[in-house]
Formats: sequence, C-alpha cells, structure tokens
Amino acid sequence: MDDDVEDTAALDLVVIGSGGAAMAAAIAARGAGKTVVLVEHATLGGTCVNVGCVPSKTLLAAAGARHGALGNPFPGAPTSSGPVDLGALVEQKDELTGRLRQAKYADVAAAHGFEVRPGHARFADPDTLLVDDEPLAAHAYLIATGSEPSRPPLPGLDEVDWLSSTTAMEQTELPESLVVIGGGYVGMEQAQLFAHLGAQVTLVGRLAPTAEPELADTLRRVFADDSITVIEDRAVQVDVGTGEATVVTGGRQRASGARLLVATGRTPRTNGLGLDAAGVQTDERGFVAVDEAQRSSNPRVFAAGDVSGAPQYVYVAAATGRVAALNATDAAGPRPAIVDYTGLPAVVFTRPQLASAGLSETQALAAGYRCDCRVLDLADVPRALANRDTRGVIKVVADAESGRMLGVHAAAEAAGEIMLAATYAITAGMTVDDVADTWAPYLTMAEGLRIAAGQFRNQMPTSCCA
Repeated sequence: MDDDVEDTAALDLVVIGSGGAAMAAAIAARGAGKTVVLVEHATLGGTCVNVGCVPSKTLLAAAGARHGALGNPFPGAPTSSGPVDLGALVEQKDELTGRLRQAKYADVAAAHGFEVRPGHARFADPDTLLVDDEPLAAHAYLIATGSEPSRPPLPGLDEVDWLSSTTAMEQTELPESLVVIGGGYVGMEQAQLFAHLGAQVTLVGRLAPTAEPELADTLRRVFADDSITVIEDRAVQVDVGTGEATVVTGGRQRASGARLLVATGRTPRTNGLGLDAAGVQTDERGFVAVDEAQRSSNPRVFAAGDVSGAPQYVYVAAATGRVAALNATDAAGPRPAIVDYTGLPAVVFTRPQLASAGLSETQALAAGYRCDCRVLDLADVPRALANRDTRGVIKVVADAESGRMLGVHAAAEAAGEIMLAATYAITAGMTVDDVADTWAPYLTMAEGLRIAAGQFRNQMPTSCCA
C-alpha cells in the first residue's frame, strides 16, 4: 500500500484497553478533533468499574453498615444485625457495576463518537498492530491494559483454591474463616470487609507498610477491636494437610482458615501484546517503561495507567491517559503535556479510612526539607466527639523554614474527604498559617485539618471553635 494512502486512511490513535486511562485518552483525543478507536478483548470498563474500586467499595459500605449496627455507640437508638446474605450483596454489587459500565463507558463512548472494538490486539512489528490478526493502522498507539492481581511464588499455593481480590468479590457464601496474605491497601480492605460481614479473619503481613507510623498504629488498634488477628511476618509457605489452608511465616507462625485470599500486589497486564515485536521496553517489574510524556521506547507507542507503572489509582490512570493522548496526537501544543503529582491524594477505605496527600515525613526529609510535623488526636476534633468515635489521628508535615504544607495524613472517619482540602492547600503552596486562618465548617471532620495546622502556632488546648 502506498504510504500516503495508508497515512490518509490511518486513525490518529488506537488505544488498547477500555478502562479509566483508555476512556480519558479517547475523550481527550476526540476533544482535540482526532480519530480514535479503543480495542477491548474482555469486558468493557477495565478494573475500576468491574472488579476494583466500585464493587469493593459498595461491598465495604454494606459490611460497614452491618458492623456499625453491631458496634452502635448510641444505646438510646438501638440497632440490630442478623446473618449476612452474601449472595444478595454480590447481586446488588453486580447490578451497580453493570449500570455504571453502561452509563460511564458505553454511553460515554457513543456521546463522544469513538468506537470500542472487540478483539485481541497485538503488535506484529514496531509499526503494525493486529486486532484478531487484522491490521489496524494508526499514527500512534496507546497501551492502557491495566494490571491484575499478582501470584506470589509461595510453595503449596497451587494446592489451594485461593482467592484473589477479584474472585473474593464473586463469592456467594461467607466463609467461616479466612486468611489474608498481604497488609497493603487491598489486603486491609478485604480483611475488614469479610470480618465486618462476620468471618473470622487473620491477616499475614506488615500492616499498612507505606503509611505514616502514627496512622498504622491506629489501624493496628482498630483491627484488634474488630477481632482481626494480625501476624506481621512474611508468608513463606502454604500447607493444606488439615483440610484448611494454613499459612506458615518466616518466623514459623501458622494461620489457618477455611479460605485463603492473596493480596500481595498487582502485576501489569501485558501478556500477548507482542511488546518485544513492537520494540517496547519494560522495567524490572514488567511495567511498560515510559518518559514524562508517557512515550515508550517505541516513539509511536505510548502507555498509561497501571500498565505504565503509574500510581495505581483510577484518577492517576485518567490523568496519564489524557497526557498520553495529547502527546501521541500532537495536540498538546509546543510543549509536551505531563502529569503533575504534587499533592497526590490516596485513600484506603477501611473503617476508619486511611488517607494521605502529598509527602510523608520520610519523603520530605529525603527531598531535602527540614521537616516540622504535628499529630492531632481525634479526641481534639469536635466531629469525632459527636460521633463517639475518636479512634485516629491527623498528621501534618510542613517545611520548617517556610511553613509550607507538604503533606497531610489521616486515620479517621471520612479521612478521604479531608484530602480534597489538603490537596488544594498543598498544590496552592499554602502555609500552615494560611490553613489555620482559612474558614472551616464546624462539626466536620475536615475541620480537623484547620485544627492540626493551628498546632504549629500553639499546642495548648483550644475551645470548640477557637
């Protein structure tokens, strides 16, 4: 085929995947007047809507409602909670994900005028993408295939019908007991989800390994209150001799349960893409290596979202997808678009939530700042007192020289809601004095940010609104 004819017929962008990064990329490309097609070999919508954020958080909300009834702090307003119908909860979860898949993905694609084409995509060479073995020509390609639960190399694991975070949310019968391997955000959420539904749960692994130590300590106390056994040791083996799954740790401790859930991280979904044929390099963990413009080692191929090694949050996936699309289609202007991670928020949807924005104390020190930190106990936050739940803290990390707010971290009910204000403050370069002098509505958890900022001036007790 003549090169000029091929270029005329080619799409501006082909995106492999249909999750958050892919949809954001397609919307950005269409907004710039470009032609784009998404290619999806599985279910429309990717991880977040189908097996990640949405289904896990709706099940966590259900489990939290039951747990709240069991631990009601208001004896004058009695509540009760009976046995769980997990099948009914999973059915309700599936209805929600199906509705959002249609409204937020299929209908959005139709509204913006781009096709989602079913089929398996793979590169035949650096310039050729095949979809079900038929060429699909484009000036640029974007890999947005996401990630999937990883399988740790544990002896004996394959002898057990183990659960991942995906398959755990498909169960219709509540296990009597459950062992969770992994103390990161997925492991913590899943452990508390099943414990709050009524299972006996043991978690193996370091709890909240990346959180500020003051916040991790709060979660340890909360998990103990929830009767979740935590063994902060590394799993080295799985035994099945007793009929249950038994996890053995490096310190020879043992944890047994009727079911085993593995939550030890996620791995990039790149199998079958033909990255070697495309000349697309990956890093030591298998993620597609990209530069600030989201461009891979092949100048015509970009990557975005989880598969690119970006922080694994759907809003980050969307941001990297937009940047990749603008750069891939030359719609960014004279300078490449990049993602600014200043003040990046994160939330773990445990009860209480574990949330952060910006730098931790360790990260700030590593970046060369001379840090000044304050930790506010929730007993000093009026909203927490009114809720009769003062479990938790708010920690503010500031530059000791300028007073500029560098990071905010909280273990609290609605901690994630606090992080929106924290992100705005960090991104705007506000000082702790600025935040302490800014309006905060009384009897909200977000008011705790203003109170914590005020502690940099004076750590004496204050009146309710002072």
